[in-house]
Amino acid sequence: MAITGSLLLAPASALAFSVGDSWDWQLTEPVDLNRAVDVLDLHPELVTAEDIAELRAKGIKTICYVSVGTLERTSPDRGTFPQEVVGKTYGDWPDEKFLDIRRIDVLLPLMTARFESCKAKGFDAIEPDNMDVHDNDSGFPVTARHTVAYVRLLAATAQGLGLKIGQKNVPDLTEDLVDTFDFAISESCYQDRSCKSYLAYTEDGKPVFDAEYTDRPIHFSKACAIGRKYGLSMILKDRDLTAPVLWCPDENQ
Repeated sequence: MAITGSLLLAPASALAFSVGDSWDWQLTEPVDLNRAVDVLDLHPELVTAEDIAELRAKGIKTICYVSVGTLERTSPDRGTFPQEVVGKTYGDWPDEKFLDIRRIDVLLPLMTARFESCKAKGFDAIEPDNMDVHDNDSGFPVTARHTVAYVRLLAATAQGLGLKIGQKNVPDLTEDLVDTFDFAISESCYQDRSCKSYLAYTEDGKPVFDAEYTDRPIHFSKACAIGRKYGLSMILKDRDLTAPVLWCPDENQ
C-alpha cells in the first residue's frame, strides 16, 4: 500500500481518546484491521508502520501492547534484561516470567526503548500490561506501593514521548492512578464485579475499555447493561485475543 510521508510523521498524540470510544483488541495473529471502531489495541509485532499510518488516516486511534511486568520468552529484546530482575514463571502464561519492578534503575531504560519503538511505528498510546506484579507470586517482595511508583514513572515516560498511556487492570489502585493515566483497560470487570472501580475515569472524562471473555460464563447483554451504567466501552473476546469480537449494542459504529 502507498503511504505518504505526512501520515508517517503525524504526531502520535494528535488523536484524543474519549469516553464511549468503540474499540477492538487483537494480540494474536492473524490480525484483522478492517474494523469500524474508534480505537484498536494491537501487538506491535503483528503490524507495520504502514498499517498504523493507514489506520490513522481512517481516524482510528491505536494502542501499542507492552508488557511492563513480565518478560516474554519471544521478546526480541529479551537478552537485554539481566537475570537478577527476572523472577518466577507467570502461572497462567508459561512463556512469561515476572520482573522485579522495584528495580526501576534497570527497567525504566528498557521500557523507554519499548515505548520509543511504539512511537516510531506511529502508535498513539501504550497498554502497559501486567501492572499487577504485587498481586502475584513473582519471586520478589513487590508491594502495591512499588507498583504505583513504577507505573507513575512509566506514565511520565510515555507522556514525555507524546504518547497516551492507560491503567491496565489493578482496579484497587484506581484512586492512586486516575490522575496519572489517560484511560484504563480492564479485563473481565463484569465477571469479576469490579467495573465500578473504574468509575473515577469516566467521571473525569477518560475512557475505560473493558473486555469480557468467552471462556468464562457470562450473560453478555447483562454485562453490556453494566457497561452502559458506568460508561465503559465493552467487548466480548476469546482469551487469546484473536480477531473475533462481539460489541455491545450501539458500540460498533
